Amino acid sequence: MAKTIHQQKHHNILMLFLGVALAIFLAKNQTFNNFLLSLGQYGYISAVVAGAMFVCTFTVATGALIIFTLAKTLSPIEIILCGMVGAVIFDMCIYKTIKNTVDKDIMEAFNNPRFSHFKKILHTKYFAWMMPLIGLIVFLSPLPDELGISLLGLSKLKTYQFFLISIFNHALGMILVVFSLKLL
Repeated sequence: MAKTIHQQKHHNILMLFLGVALAIFLAKNQTFNNFLLSLGQYGYISAVVAGAMFVCTFTVATGALIIFTLAKTLSPIEIILCGMVGAVIFDMCIYKTIKNTVDKDIMEAFNNPRFSHFKKILHTKYFAWMMPLIGLIVFLSPLPDELGISLLGLSKLKTYQFFLISIFNHALGMILVVFSLKLL
């Protein structure tokens, strides 16, 4: 039996609050903090994990710190490549989730007669090219990746196009973090 929009909305809000509560708990948990500090001993696997953390709003600072720490002892190019792999994998998971589930929920909501004016806006030629452009700008900016990925996922962007954008975005981000060590 399919969930209604109302049930799905409450499920999503609940998941958001649980995610925030978990992030707060983990941030205050000394065992978890010790675990993060010990990731450096796992080498390039740590760079993949840190790259995945680099994507999420709640963990971007921790991911950048781990990458920064790894850059002191490991090859910068390999850290960049491994971190990029982790970030792109995580991005693709978010993108596919948006593309496969959230997109359908939003379109179902816009089929409601109360939102007919929004539906008309969604189908204009201006919106068709502006949404990916705005999503790309947000994705490449310091703003949370999730917002940009969501806008790109809701647009008509093909998966391989998003994949290439994600690689470029995270290569640039990883290069900036790794080579910022040289400036200090």
